[in-house]
Amino acid sequence: MTGPVWMINIALQWEARKCMDCPACYNPMLSMELHEIEVDHCLACGGIWLDAGELELLLGDRAKAASLLGSLYAAQTSERPRHCPICRHAMEKVSLGGEASPVMIDRCKSGHGLWFDRDELPQVVRTHSFDPEHKVEKLLADMFGHSHKEKKHED
Repeated sequence: MTGPVWMINIALQWEARKCMDCPACYNPMLSMELHEIEVDHCLACGGIWLDAGELELLLGDRAKAASLLGSLYAAQTSERPRHCPICRHAMEKVSLGGEASPVMIDRCKSGHGLWFDRDELPQVVRTHSFDPEHKVEKLLADMFGHSHKEKKHED
């Protein structure tokens, strides 16, 4: 029995390119690909890095991605800035959502990508109705082998 396709891609990509370090815990991240979407994932802390353009692929809709990106605003926080795994420059803390349930993520100031701590990406997608059919959550579950806190009511 063979493993999922993404496991094979991890092994090939591990050898093919230098792995990026996690901006949160500095461990090497694994690059996983499924359905032409590449996600860099830290096994140690569970964070997810999306390169520029990957959010559009993940959501499957440029307008939804543009709406999500356009709704980001500067976060007021005392947290230390994290560094982009590509350019190594300090990223900016940005928030998404209203006062009731804001989610703070990290965005590369040079536009290289976005960093989501564990469970933030599914939370953003679920909370802001960017994925009513749960395609993103299903894709992440396929990649990581478990549900990212998606709760379904069964009849």
